Amino acid sequence: MKYLIPGLTGLFLLFNTLLADAQSSGKGVLRPPIHKKPEPAVASAPAAAGLTVPSWLPADAPLQPAASMLTDVVDTKLDVRFDYKKQHLLGTAILTLRAHFYPQTELVLDAKGFDVQKVELVGEKKNKNLNYNYNRRKLVIALDHPYPRSTPYQVRIVYVAKPNELPQGGSAAITNDKGLYFINPLGLERNKPRQIWTQGETESSSCWFPTIDKPNQRMTQEISMTVESQFKTLSNGLLTSSHANSDGTRTDTWKLTEPHAPYLATMVVGDFAVISDSWHGKPLDYYVEPQYAGTARAVFGHTPEMLDFFSKKLGVEFPWPKYAQVAVRDYISGAMENTTASTFGSFVQASKRELLDANYQTSEFVVVHELFHQWFGDYVTCESWSNLPLNESFADYSEYLWAERKYGDDEASLIQEMKINNYLEEAVSKREPVIRYRYVNREDMLDRHSYDKGGRVLHMLHKYVGDDAFYASLNRYLTQNKLSAVEISKLRDAFEETTGEDLNWFFDQWFMRRGHPELRISHTYTNGQVALRVQQVQDTIFQPVYRLPVTVAVWTGSNQPTEHRITITKADQTFQLPASQKPVLVKFDNETQLLAQIEEERTQDELIFQYYHARNYQQKAEVMNQLQNKTDQLSVSSLMRNALNDKFWNVRRLALEHLRGYRGPEPTAMRKDIVRLASADPNSRVRVQALKTLSAFPDGSYGEVYGSAVADSSILVSAAAIEILAKRPEVNSKQQIAAIENTRSSTLLVAIAKFYSLNGRLDQYPWFLRRLSDVAETDLYAYFQAFGALMANIPPVERDKGLKVLEEYARTYPRYEVRLGAYHGLALLVPSTPGLKATLQNIREKETDDKLKAIYNLM
Repeated sequence: MKYLIPGLTGLFLLFNTLLADAQSSGKGVLRPPIHKKPEPAVASAPAAAGLTVPSWLPADAPLQPAASMLTDVVDTKLDVRFDYKKQHLLGTAILTLRAHFYPQTELVLDAKGFDVQKVELVGEKKNKNLNYNYNRRKLVIALDHPYPRSTPYQVRIVYVAKPNELPQGGSAAITNDKGLYFINPLGLERNKPRQIWTQGETESSSCWFPTIDKPNQRMTQEISMTVESQFKTLSNGLLTSSHANSDGTRTDTWKLTEPHAPYLATMVVGDFAVISDSWHGKPLDYYVEPQYAGTARAVFGHTPEMLDFFSKKLGVEFPWPKYAQVAVRDYISGAMENTTASTFGSFVQASKRELLDANYQTSEFVVVHELFHQWFGDYVTCESWSNLPLNESFADYSEYLWAERKYGDDEASLIQEMKINNYLEEAVSKREPVIRYRYVNREDMLDRHSYDKGGRVLHMLHKYVGDDAFYASLNRYLTQNKLSAVEISKLRDAFEETTGEDLNWFFDQWFMRRGHPELRISHTYTNGQVALRVQQVQDTIFQPVYRLPVTVAVWTGSNQPTEHRITITKADQTFQLPASQKPVLVKFDNETQLLAQIEEERTQDELIFQYYHARNYQQKAEVMNQLQNKTDQLSVSSLMRNALNDKFWNVRRLALEHLRGYRGPEPTAMRKDIVRLASADPNSRVRVQALKTLSAFPDGSYGEVYGSAVADSSILVSAAAIEILAKRPEVNSKQQIAAIENTRSSTLLVAIAKFYSLNGRLDQYPWFLRRLSDVAETDLYAYFQAFGALMANIPPVERDKGLKVLEEYARTYPRYEVRLGAYHGLALLVPSTPGLKATLQNIREKETDDKLKAIYNLM
């Protein structure tokens, strides 16, 4: 899939965050101490008598094999038009099919929520009606005689798809599963375009056309869309014809001649600006809302360079005839790798001012993620959702590879740190094999194991076999399995055939078994030998004892270290490493490539030496994190001041974070440096952190700095300053905020809302109502809570319209996190409006979303 982010925040992470808020448990620990024993679980996992089952061990789940292939969908030809008022698709499908092996007398298709009007066998001279049974999920068609695999046949189905009449479903990763989406269909919503788009993964393409909706199917495709003449269309493959109709509509036909999986089929309709580019003669198109036409290249413009990089590295040129990227409104995931036509949420669109805050983590990493899927996921596809990491782990790892290629080692190291932390945070409550054949729901696979852990496993494999062998193995994997569906064994075969080494040990411990190493590292020096002790202290009943090839660097001076390659194979193992004198630093995993929790004994002097001789960002960050509570010592204070001038932006930002409330040596000079960074650092995220650090000094008066920051060119900096001033307003703060309250930036609107929630009164009440339609969907959760806080400060008699707005959103808005935000906004008014208790109880009782019901149950 899809990158899992709604706007700039991870929707994939959102449910856990909201649940944690409801439990008032605070922020989750990213790297839990390895000595902490897990809580015993109530789950029904198998265990011997008296054995404590760790809380992260999931309960038993059913076996989920790959779908049996009785019939192959060879080709799908669709002719569709749309009823905007009813939000229906009127379709005719002609499917070319063939028995997979055994002769077939019936055809079973996935077809969800249709009105099926006609089913025919397509004949040379005339069509023949076929009998069928339909339960609104499966269409079972009786064929006129048994068809052997040597004889393809065609079925024609006339139908109406009614996506809004389907039962509501979805997951944390993909928040809805109705497949086909009409956005502002009647044009009644201000500031929102009329659009139609689809989302097929995991098995929702069958909500808008009949198919066998499994990832191990592959079909060629032709889609004809009849649309209003002012709209652009996009689908898989190339636009082969476009003609005007007598009724003022237009019919566009898109054709994909290479086979792909049904879940990768796509349609998009809307008023888009199309910015055209090319690569090796293949068209590249960027579809954005017209007001973003001038900045589309800034968002998608690295695509040709990415295509060059990956095509050369893989030795497989981009395998499709074109590549388009489109940004749509109200998208239910982050992005989706539809073959030749990736779809993105509107968060990737940016104004010129918003681009000032853009960095690799805002949208470019999503662009590269979806592009890499065109090889890993589209060209070669997982045969079952159990093997989804063959798609997602590669796409996840591409983010690291491109960061390293384009922005250097530090940016790649930051990606590595973020991804490890993402997985370890999830591992506190859940540890599964990366490739897992048991799960409750197929969308359970869309987790940080499939993405973040899988990407790190590929990184370790890359480091183990070396760069040349890694890409030669990927070339073999892609060329041997092109345009087919595979399982994990195919990837192992490719690496083993390339390297000549049996890699079952690697694939078994990292892909097929749960958990990760938890290591304690210590060392002593005696008689010219470093004795390095490595203990694996993870629970080895439910997790393996790992085989870990790793590099250890021994520094005996300030020059280059001596690196030793060791392989850990036991739970407790000591290695003897020669050293001419007592080392100033022994650094385990000097390449920072292991996916592990590591407690490594080092003195403060060793840590400081590591910082000044760090190989990458992670090694600096590790030291800063460990010494953050010792900034009262001159050596650590000097280290932090050094970090404030580091060339890499996140080292500077992290140092600022650790200097909040600083009381160490030379406080005046330190604060002067922080003020300098708040005003002049070239990176807006560093300026934001500098403002937050200044605000943590209780005795400081930095109103002038905050006031200047409100007018900063960066939206992020301006918003941060506004939120600080909300809690400590200056004399002219209200005037400053009023001057920008007509901004079009949703980020600034939320910051202003927070300011008014603490400093506003009745005069600001109309502003909240007026600007509501301008707030991005992903910001409504925070906006509604600020609105509720503002209404708590105005007379109850004035609140009627606001109460109705919040109640309507809390009851009916499609996204559950927005409903929750509106609910919280209402809850803030209960003390002054006791009658709201009954309303809130009724909202809770009528909620149907399981995720939101779980949160309400904790309140």
